[in-house]
Amino acid sequence: MKANATDAPLPAPAAALAPDQAVTALYQAHALGLIRLAVVMLGDRPAAEDVVQEAFCGLYRRWHALSDTGKALTYVRSSVINGCRSALRHRNRTPAGLAGDLPVESAEAAALVSEEHQQVLTAIRRLPDRQREVLVLRFYLDLGEAEIAASMRVSRGTVKSTTSRALAALGRMLGEQS
Repeated sequence: MKANATDAPLPAPAAALAPDQAVTALYQAHALGLIRLAVVMLGDRPAAEDVVQEAFCGLYRRWHALSDTGKALTYVRSSVINGCRSALRHRNRTPAGLAGDLPVESAEAAALVSEEHQQVLTAIRRLPDRQREVLVLRFYLDLGEAEIAASMRVSRGTVKSTTSRALAALGRMLGEQS
């Protein structure tokens, strides 16, 4: 299941909208896909929703400072990735006794996800942050190298090499589980 998250610029009338209307239109078109991205990164839907909401609030606050409002989706996507990184760092810094375990999925949610799908998600979550990000952006959001590089603020070469290393590591992890 892939989210439609291409970087199509806002239509000409939308670009001329007031910031609240433009951000609302962008939210309605892309929030679900960005939440899915954050869920894969974090493994926690409430935290993912918080990260995406904060990214859109940040976009609204900085709308007038954007040099090109047509690239607002790239800005929000980068904000979501950075928010996920911050949430993961915070989890790693919080003492185990205070943080508890990661949220447990409900029985209904677990029943909807096949065992194989769950194994792949678990393996992806075990990858280093950058490798996980590049795979999620490439194969989950179906972004090209240039879009991934812009979202992660790295070069296209870094995207290529990171993707290669991530796929090799993922293959090893899934091969061990077979």
